[in-house]
Amino acid sequence: MTNIRRYYKKGNVYFLTHVTYKRAPLLVDHNDLVWQAIERISQTSSFDLSAWVILPDHMHLLIDPGDEDLSLLMRRVKLSFSGLYRGRVGLYGGRVWQNRYWDHVIRDRDDMNRHIDYIHYNPVKHDLVGDPFQWKYSSIHDYYERGYYARGWGISREMDFVGEFGE
Repeated sequence: MTNIRRYYKKGNVYFLTHVTYKRAPLLVDHNDLVWQAIERISQTSSFDLSAWVILPDHMHLLIDPGDEDLSLLMRRVKLSFSGLYRGRVGLYGGRVWQNRYWDHVIRDRDDMNRHIDYIHYNPVKHDLVGDPFQWKYSSIHDYYERGYYARGWGISREMDFVGEFGE
């Protein structure tokens, strides 16, 4: 097993991709448990979740962990979700998540905007909807209300994203 060393620095924002074990499509059906886990951890940790999308077998987050150790923070969220999920479906063990996760340090405003757009376009990319606003498990609706997106964004042309996004 490799020994991944992650670079974390206070004040950085990170794009993360978390994937379920064997890509089991369970997150959308249990999205309330994802939020319950995040809310549970937020009671004892300070972090800022700027953008997010939950898809059937993975989720993307744009997060500023604040003073928290990002690996520990994400481990706690995933363990919390796993316990809640197992309790709901009557499992006593077994993996819920793939080991590790993809992370990317946001470098500047353009990089942040590109990753926010990627997050919000992801349900279209995966052919779950034709319009990103049709996907209710996304922060795109908050961004729309704040005036960052107009209706019709993401449907008029296929968007091309350069780079790695951990999928």
